[in-house]
Amino acid sequence: MYRRLAHRMLLVAVASIGHCSLAFAQSTPPSFSSAPVSSPAQAALEQSRMKSADLKPHAPRLMTTSIEQLPLKEIQLPQGFKVEVWAHGIPGARMMARGERGTVFVGSRIIGRVYAVSDKGDRRESRILAEKLVQPNGIAVRDGNLYVAAINKVLRYDNIEALLQGNPETLPQPVDMTDKFGLPPDQHHGWKFLAFGPDGKLYIPVGIPCNACEINPAVHGNIRRYNADGSGMQIMARGVRNSVGFDFHPKTGELWFTDNGRDWQGEDGPQDELNRLPAGKIGASFGNPYCHADGKPDLDIHKPDACAGTLAPVTLMGAHAAALGMRFYTGNMFPGYKNAIFMARHGSWNKTKKTGGDLIVVRMNPNGTVKSQEVFMTGFMVNNAYLGRPVDVAVMKDGSMLVSDDHAGAIYRVTYGAAKVANR
Repeated sequence: MYRRLAHRMLLVAVASIGHCSLAFAQSTPPSFSSAPVSSPAQAALEQSRMKSADLKPHAPRLMTTSIEQLPLKEIQLPQGFKVEVWAHGIPGARMMARGERGTVFVGSRIIGRVYAVSDKGDRRESRILAEKLVQPNGIAVRDGNLYVAAINKVLRYDNIEALLQGNPETLPQPVDMTDKFGLPPDQHHGWKFLAFGPDGKLYIPVGIPCNACEINPAVHGNIRRYNADGSGMQIMARGVRNSVGFDFHPKTGELWFTDNGRDWQGEDGPQDELNRLPAGKIGASFGNPYCHADGKPDLDIHKPDACAGTLAPVTLMGAHAAALGMRFYTGNMFPGYKNAIFMARHGSWNKTKKTGGDLIVVRMNPNGTVKSQEVFMTGFMVNNAYLGRPVDVAVMKDGSMLVSDDHAGAIYRVTYGAAKVANR
């Protein structure tokens, strides 16, 4: 039995609050600085915008939320779908990865923890697997090993599920791979998302270390892939401001990813994006920081023909909606949703009338274009206030889907039809 349960009250002094970006050295070092370039005029303009608006990020709860406080009764789904509380008492629960034996590993940001959640049939047991890390948002499982990426750490827990079963009272010791990946200490947009592609490579986004600025494109603002040991880095996509969710098409293997638009250029833009990296377009640019969303040049950072040669989004996800975790639905439980994209929109802060706080489903045509986009799951935001904030989705072996909520520290399970649902 796990004794280190994560549903106890948390009294944590958070010294690691901040933002960061990944930056990795290429085989040939860049010949110019990796530091962001922001003009004094641009910095002054953003400061004035910030002072003129009563807008600020929404801090997640860092203490246990009781099941009675969760927004279960507010959640709405299409006809035939049901929702239950799959696990709670997991403060800051964000990105999820499922192990081969069914353990769901959960990353976090401000709380600095990684959790392991085990399904006991009639209940879930959550254990703190690692703590005191700096924003360990990124997690992935491959060949029985758990990979965790924090701001300044890359850790690998070998044979993790067997280790947890054999030593339930002991924190497992990881292999420190930090030096092999060479992560810098930047904190703005530096929380990671990890996923192994169909090529067996580990994909990692490198956000920009600012709201909007000119950067070294060989260091920031891209998505990269590595061998599992940290070698063989290759930039797959450039001009990516802040991607915190991606997946690979079940048939083509192509990379699809969300990207968050910049702040302080109005309530209606730039919009968040859903992007696709076509085969044969490795290293293509998606426009940031000069070109946004539907082909609009940045108002502050100018470049002639700002959108020339860039790949446009396949669809837009709303202004300041914070489109984060996304997965192709590969299960068989949900009728009519095969290979559709389910995406969590965390919700806006840089907007007086908030956008997001829901799940979106995107359906595609056979040629890779978007057929439709619709809201699938709502109820996390009522009267412009958050009751919860969805972050990630995960498709389970039985075809059900998990949805993480870092505001309430909970994970919900969505099922269809006669699938057993019992709120617990």
